[in-house]
Amino acid sequence: MSAFSPSPSATKAPLTPLSPTGGHLSRIVAGAWRMDAWGWTPQQRLRWIEQNLELGVTSFDHADIYGGYTVEGLFGEALALAPALRQQMQLVSKCGIQLVAPMRPEHRLKAYDTSRAHIVASAERSLQELRTDHLDLLLIHRPDPLMDADEVARAFDDLRQAGKVRHFGVSNFTPAQFSLLASRTELVTHQVECSPLQLGVLHDGTLDQAQQLRFKPMIWSPLAGGRLFTADDERSRRVRACLEAVGQRLQCSAATAAYAWLLRHPSQPLPIVGSSRVEALREAVAALGLSMDAPTWHEIWTASTGHEVP
Repeated sequence: MSAFSPSPSATKAPLTPLSPTGGHLSRIVAGAWRMDAWGWTPQQRLRWIEQNLELGVTSFDHADIYGGYTVEGLFGEALALAPALRQQMQLVSKCGIQLVAPMRPEHRLKAYDTSRAHIVASAERSLQELRTDHLDLLLIHRPDPLMDADEVARAFDDLRQAGKVRHFGVSNFTPAQFSLLASRTELVTHQVECSPLQLGVLHDGTLDQAQQLRFKPMIWSPLAGGRLFTADDERSRRVRACLEAVGQRLQCSAATAAYAWLLRHPSQPLPIVGSSRVEALREAVAALGLSMDAPTWHEIWTASTGHEVP
């Protein structure tokens, strides 16, 4: 059994509304996608969950396919050791990708499936694996060229009315693809990749749309999958040196400066931290207390692009 007792600051940490119409998550989200590689016991996994909660990171990001369809079960096994913690957290999952994996021997190739039957079945399996009676948020993981927006909307409506999923969104869509599905059903967020090494959504209309529709995006790979501090190409070295200099000025780590750069965007994004290290979580949370001015933000942008703004 767990001896977890959240600190007063953790229990009172306010959640962030995702959109004017609903959905709330912690401003920093914990990503569990690598959990199968950590090689942990259920007790160690539970302790990681507790450490997140202690820091006020109460939202946990999953997908049915993570770990070859194993991670949700690993998380659920840990949560079963202290089931009361479910009341203190928000669970997010994603569906729509079919992987070739031992856990799904019927899949003969990697493909997408956004049919009503698949979405409902995937959500119900996620509930079983996570050992919960509802998901706080379910996302379509990737845009499917064969997506029927009306059929996806029916699946969402069925899951919502059954009380199995409270809110819905998408991941990795273009603005046009988001608009199509949003014309049929309510979406509260869009999960996309962004980091000082991945600037695409800043300029392709994705984050403009988030501001226009007043929803907060979720950000995956906010440190470029670790490449921000490990890659040895010229661009990465340039950005790393800039972040280190900014960190010295702001009296924080370079990683915290990178998170602060993301948080500075007016769309108010929610970065996902996919790390087993408590220190990595602390670095992300520390960015919530920083204020980055526009010149500093553009300094990091300039280091990434290799040129000044036009």
